[in-house]
Amino acid sequence: MFTHAIVRKPSLAMLKGITTANLGEPDYEKALQQHQSYVQALQACGLTIITMPSTSTFPDSCFVEDTALLTRRCAIIARLGAPTRQGEEADLRELLPTYFDHVETIEAPGTIEPGDIMMVGDHFYIGLSNRTNAEGARQMIALLEKYGYSGSTVVLTDMLHLKTGVSYLENNSLVACGEFLRKPEFSNFDLIAIDAAESYAANCIWVNGAVIVPAGFPNSAGKIEAAGYPVIPIDVSEFQKLDGGLSCLSLRF
Repeated sequence: MFTHAIVRKPSLAMLKGITTANLGEPDYEKALQQHQSYVQALQACGLTIITMPSTSTFPDSCFVEDTALLTRRCAIIARLGAPTRQGEEADLRELLPTYFDHVETIEAPGTIEPGDIMMVGDHFYIGLSNRTNAEGARQMIALLEKYGYSGSTVVLTDMLHLKTGVSYLENNSLVACGEFLRKPEFSNFDLIAIDAAESYAANCIWVNGAVIVPAGFPNSAGKIEAAGYPVIPIDVSEFQKLDGGLSCLSLRF
């Protein structure tokens, strides 16, 4: 169960964020409204919200998930793979010791973005992507093992991040699309297959029994409901324009 979430309000600089989506420029005011609805959904699931101030220095900084991995036993500050995002994690060096007794850090030349990390119990699947290299994964697994966890890598060929196309919903249920439907690493899970036309919906988040899903993907929401999960649809269209999904917008612990 989660008790807290760290979020960071988007700044106007988000209009210059990294994107390959070809969906047009985000509407900043609409993004602010969507971010607030997202926060309210987390609160409805019982979470206390810790809001970091927006920053114009880093256009993608509202995607706070990529700055750290938070576990029950430790926090691990990431080293982001996108050069324009390196430095986003600096504010967490002051914040995280308030909530965690043990705070570790990934060092160069390792890069890792926790959008590439999926927790399943005490095991962590780490995607090797354009943002997460083998050295970053090696360091992350070594740190996880230090605290009694385990980790393994999954090679990505199509997706930006691991969690772009796969989300764990507890109870052995895994939402997946595209290449992840064929990965042997995930063959023992109960797969909830997301159609290619709704692939964006594969990035959803389990929060204390409910699943927050992106609005506008009814077939995917229906499949998740049919698997026994209450769903909470949230419109995040302006963040989709920046290659960002629901999980990207918070650090839940």
